[in-house]
Amino acid sequence: MKFNPLNWLLGFFSLDIGIDLGTANTLVNVRGKGIVINEPSWVAINKKTREPLAIGAEAKEMVGRTPANVIAIRPLRDGVISDFEITQAMLEYFIGKAHEQSIVPVPRPRVVIGIPQGVTEVEKRAVYEAGMSAGAREVYLIEEPIAAALGAGLPISEIRGSMILDIGGGTSEVAVVSMGGIVVARSLRVAGDEMDQDIIEYVRNKYNLLIGERMAEQAKITIGSAYHLPQEKTLVLRGRNLVTGLPEAVEVSSVEIREAISGSVQTIIDTIKDAMDEAPPEIVADLMETGICMTGGGALLQMLDKRLSEELRIRAWVADEPLSCVARGAGIILEDLDHLSRFLVGLERGSTKHE
Repeated sequence: MKFNPLNWLLGFFSLDIGIDLGTANTLVNVRGKGIVINEPSWVAINKKTREPLAIGAEAKEMVGRTPANVIAIRPLRDGVISDFEITQAMLEYFIGKAHEQSIVPVPRPRVVIGIPQGVTEVEKRAVYEAGMSAGAREVYLIEEPIAAALGAGLPISEIRGSMILDIGGGTSEVAVVSMGGIVVARSLRVAGDEMDQDIIEYVRNKYNLLIGERMAEQAKITIGSAYHLPQEKTLVLRGRNLVTGLPEAVEVSSVEIREAISGSVQTIIDTIKDAMDEAPPEIVADLMETGICMTGGGALLQMLDKRLSEELRIRAWVADEPLSCVARGAGIILEDLDHLSRFLVGLERGSTKHE
């Protein structure tokens, strides 16, 4: 890459940023400051001009409430970019917002972005290009399980196996790590979004009631669980009756929501079993001591740790602040980029490490 003195000067005053570019939420970690942004990955755009009108929390508020000429979209699906221009605009907005307090007129930061494990070269390149187009001076990529393990404080550089389960909005990732690398990994597109869809379908089939994604997500967060609760709860869901076409409210119990999402939860458990089946016996012995560390928004599903511990016969535990583990891990890389660059992912046709 050619030396650009203006870029270098702007970069000198810019902040180093770690980004968890998630399907559901984007988190930005500024070196020395910690997590400064945690907003939904939504963008409201003008349908004709495709010009962004609102980004983040404001755009999510508009979901299902926009006039005909405006549409609220998520530019990432299943952890990868589905709309390049909108993702670029979103990244530009978040990079600018992270620099609000700084004196630099045009931010040119170094950026570390988390990507799902096992994505294709094309998908990696898309994230890299989006970061560069959004104004980054340098873009580095890190696999989310590694970033999540670093952020959760797991001893991944030691000669000892650790297991991480990162359940996001679009993807769930299972990885066994040892000596700074991934021994076994699985990535599946069953995560928080899939559970929301399960709830929508269940309520439609059982009650002839059509509810929105926000209502389904609220039900999952408030009364959703993976294992029977000490005290079952109820919640009122509001939507449109598909028979009469009129508004209606029904009261559902946590037992019903658990039944609705049970298929997705079981798929995640089966994937962990697969990964364990492939892991060497020495590492399985390590995991019996260290357990399974759960990160991501899905780790907050009530009683999921209990369900995993019972089915897998290994202790499962939730990391501190599981939502921000990937962003914190990206921040740790930035603290010592020279020594920790081994954790970064290279790109074909030139590496991201020192491009």
